[in-house]
Amino acid sequence: MNTVLEQEQAGMQDYATARPPFRLPDATSSMQGALVKALDDCARRLNLSSPQESLERLRQGDRSALEYCHYRLAQEVAQALGALDDNVRSVSLYEFEATPEDRAFGENAESLPIHLLVWVERKTSALSSLGAALDRALVKDYAEMIGPRRLGHVLDVQVIDDSDVESRRGIAALVHSLYNRPIMLWER
Repeated sequence: MNTVLEQEQAGMQDYATARPPFRLPDATSSMQGALVKALDDCARRLNLSSPQESLERLRQGDRSALEYCHYRLAQEVAQALGALDDNVRSVSLYEFEATPEDRAFGENAESLPIHLLVWVERKTSALSSLGAALDRALVKDYAEMIGPRRLGHVLDVQVIDDSDVESRRGIAALVHSLYNRPIMLWER
């Protein structure tokens, strides 16, 4: 009897040490590999031989490569936001036009940040913190792979709720816009 019990306990100890520890998803782990997926997708869409070629095109400022890469990054962020916060109803990508002054001073609208519109049941500080954490995770990877080294933000996350949409207040007016409607990336 003792031998059987000892064998079971030994088996339990082996099982406990053999399996990796359980980790809840967080912003950094959610964004791990997002840029690599974006480069893969960019290479596939542009019929390039490798993701490395996508990376070179991004560094050269190729507009098509930037658009494909940023769109895929936006999809990855949208999925992460939906998975990590049950309050999120939908995530959309919207276009932002730079003013002539922005272009004159070298602030290029075609590159960054990626503008996301997050429609939620209710606004929370937790979601704002999550958006900031996802941005920090992407800034680090983006700066290391693509540059520039002193990158401030990759994401611009705007959070809206039902009252904003109903009253067409601020950026929420884009939801029902006829001319500049956002592109739906993720929906619950």
